[in-house]
Amino acid sequence: MQQLILTLVLVLSSVVTINVQDKVVKESTVTVTVINALSDKGTIKFALYTQENFMKTPLQSISSTIKNGVSKAVFKNVAVGEYAIICYHDENENNRLDFDERGIPIESFGTSNNVMEFGPPQFESAKFEVLDKNVTLEIKF
Repeated sequence: MQQLILTLVLVLSSVVTINVQDKVVKESTVTVTVINALSDKGTIKFALYTQENFMKTPLQSISSTIKNGVSKAVFKNVAVGEYAIICYHDENENNRLDFDERGIPIESFGTSNNVMEFGPPQFESAKFEVLDKNVTLEIKF
């Protein structure tokens, strides 16, 4: 009987521990701030990606106003894993990054880790890790 009670206690404590860990993971946030927008005109569009959906449909997207060149987005309920953020300054509010006739962006953009490469952003250079605590990032255009 004592073994049965001990086994039940261990199983229940494992379930409680798993539920507590799940709650912590669900409450993780990623706060991203663009610190150097060229103007306060338009909005900054932020997108959160995993490697699997990078530059496709984001897990979460946020549009944020700009004040004194600064814009902030908070992604909530981010699970443990590797992510990347791409953002751009949508000055003309057409909900897309605009390019010139040569395919060069004419609106400012940036990625997590602030790595600017020739060509489109790469997940490997923009990735960051979310563990069991909140993450804060600054992106510069």
